[in-house]
Amino acid sequence: MKERLILFVIVFGLGVFIYIFQSYFNTVWGLAFLCSLMAVYLIFSTIAYQYKKRRLQKYPQIINEDYKPFVSIMIPAHDEEAVIADTVKNVLALDYDKFEVIVIDDRSSDNTASVIKDLENKYDKVFALVREKGSFPGKSAVLNDALKLAKGEAILVFDADATVEPDFLKKLVAQLEPKDVGAVQARKVIRNKDFNWITRCQSNEYSIDVHCQLSRDSVKGAVELRGNGELIKREALEDIGGWNNYTITDDLDMSTRLHIKGWDIRFCLDAVVYEEGIIYLFPLFKQRRRWLEGTIRRYLELVGAAFRSKDISLRARVDMMVYISEFIMPLWCVMEILIRLFKILAKEAPPHMLYSSIFISCMIGLGFFSAARYALRRYDNYGRIAAIKEAFMTSIYLLALWFPLELFICFKILFLKKDMNWGKTTHGLIREEEENIKKEHEKV
Repeated sequence: MKERLILFVIVFGLGVFIYIFQSYFNTVWGLAFLCSLMAVYLIFSTIAYQYKKRRLQKYPQIINEDYKPFVSIMIPAHDEEAVIADTVKNVLALDYDKFEVIVIDDRSSDNTASVIKDLENKYDKVFALVREKGSFPGKSAVLNDALKLAKGEAILVFDADATVEPDFLKKLVAQLEPKDVGAVQARKVIRNKDFNWITRCQSNEYSIDVHCQLSRDSVKGAVELRGNGELIKREALEDIGGWNNYTITDDLDMSTRLHIKGWDIRFCLDAVVYEEGIIYLFPLFKQRRRWLEGTIRRYLELVGAAFRSKDISLRARVDMMVYISEFIMPLWCVMEILIRLFKILAKEAPPHMLYSSIFISCMIGLGFFSAARYALRRYDNYGRIAAIKEAFMTSIYLLALWFPLELFICFKILFLKKDMNWGKTTHGLIREEEENIKKEHEKV
């Protein structure tokens, strides 16, 4: 109810502001000002990243080789019999002495439970946890159950399809040592990015996120966890009371609660976790719907606590407010255009009044394009022409995906009942598709 009330005030207030003031001022300049502030902050944080990078070249970070906490690696699995064994074997190859692997079967309807029990019998470091069918749903509840069994001073969470290099944990642990650091997030990479245009767009989207995360890290802003490849100090985890069972995005919710408690989150570019990109549109919309809904609900629930907290740093607070504006901007843009169209149809405004709204919408698209091109050039080593083509495709993808989804999520929060649908992503489909393609070639 609290989330619904706050969102209603935001949407209603923004709509009234736009409708009334369009008669006296061109409110599109307010939207332009908001976008300009976001752009200025992004440029500032990018410069901060370049400065930090050069400084580290002169004065490399001193790594304490003696800091080797015992790590509990948790891998939740729901209907993951196709991939879970390979993931566990990959994790067991980590070049790190002190760790255990807790694999959790979350009420699966396939053979996941028997697969992880076999793994437990085969490997000393593997422990299987099978949850009962009536257990509380959601990834947060899964991780909280596993935490009761975990022995680690730090908790590392992987998705069921994750793969990493042997030195992954060493790189990640090195960033966790400072007392104020509560968690570290690894870079996520789509390993099947060349399968189709959907996977390429997801990969490009991840590259943009890498740049944003590095920039936020450089100004000690509100870096966020991403679920797969997150390493959390047990002390920090216990300080915030573990994972929130009532959120559908455990990682984002935890990120904000850690910041509110004064914990810093770092981003590690060198530690890479590979995951399977979604190859079909409907499952992609389903996953992104969950991500966006969790993000918006998280802000609606915790923004007050973030303002009141005496522990959160000023930099993290400002950074958080800037990123909240990311979700106001699409809403404002769509409402700006819809209200102008209504006024034009009602003969309350001339048609040319729509031009400025269309222009600023194109500028927003240009912003997506510039961010994508920069990230692809810097982090994926694309050539100039290839980067332009990929950035153009990704801009259309982002506009077509996030803007309609935000309207739907706002409608859902305002008028529909909250559910705890995890929005499970099916893994292993890429293998099925590759096998089908191979069979088709053999027939020919």
